[in-house]
Amino acid sequence: MQRKHDAAEAPDSGQCDARDPGRNGAVRLASYNIHRCVGSDGRCDPGRVADVLGELGCDLIGLQEVDNSPGPAPTSLQLEYLAARTGMDAVAGLRVVRHMGHYGNALLTRHRVLTVRRHDLSLSRYEPRGALDVELDVEGITTRVVVTHLGLLPGERRQQIGKIVAMVREASEHEPLALLGDINEWLPVGRPLRWIHALFGRPPSVRSFPSMFPVLSLDRIWTRPRGSLHSVAAHRSRLARKASDHLPVVGEWRIGSRSRSNLDAPSDNDFVHARLRKQLDL
Repeated sequence: MQRKHDAAEAPDSGQCDARDPGRNGAVRLASYNIHRCVGSDGRCDPGRVADVLGELGCDLIGLQEVDNSPGPAPTSLQLEYLAARTGMDAVAGLRVVRHMGHYGNALLTRHRVLTVRRHDLSLSRYEPRGALDVELDVEGITTRVVVTHLGLLPGERRQQIGKIVAMVREASEHEPLALLGDINEWLPVGRPLRWIHALFGRPPSVRSFPSMFPVLSLDRIWTRPRGSLHSVAAHRSRLARKASDHLPVVGEWRIGSRSRSNLDAPSDNDFVHARLRKQLDL
């Protein structure tokens, strides 16, 4: 049986091919807004989403819009169901209470969970939002993964990104860290994206929304150290186009590595931090 780590626990590319975890020292990871398992055809089908997850062949999957409402229906307790179907461990970061259940972010992982933190990104008058912050043991390397889903309004997102920047800035730039999420940023030059790029570098963006005819790069993967994300693609299988209104975005992360083209890229120095503090009023 797969373990679920609950709230009390602490200490434009073509279709992607599934591969075995851990090949060539790389971690395969994804960000996927599953839209409560409601597909582009309006049908709620967790089994279909589980099949898409199986196609991805990932070691780590950050999920958004997971509906974990209890009940006898096949569409209930989606996180437990998806963990069981994939053979992965589930870490819940669910923030919103709906229908007598929980709804929000989660992480599926094949690696041992070390610590779990849940950060509140909610602002008054807006839908509750959060960031799930998990430390994992990846073949003896302590690795941090943050999963989030930001708000719909620009001012809301700016404040939420400010909190995420503060979280990331505390860590060494050499610590393996991945940020996975539906950022909801429609503008490629929006300030929230610029702030994140200042800390992580600027990885490729791929169109993931809407799933049938993707035109927007809402779903993102960033990793540190800089240059450690060696590929990014939207998974565009026929099933993925129907299973949710978002496509999964998949990357290959070589933990602890940097591509030669990024060796001289600006690091998280005091100048970058000073500019971010001024812009964010942190």
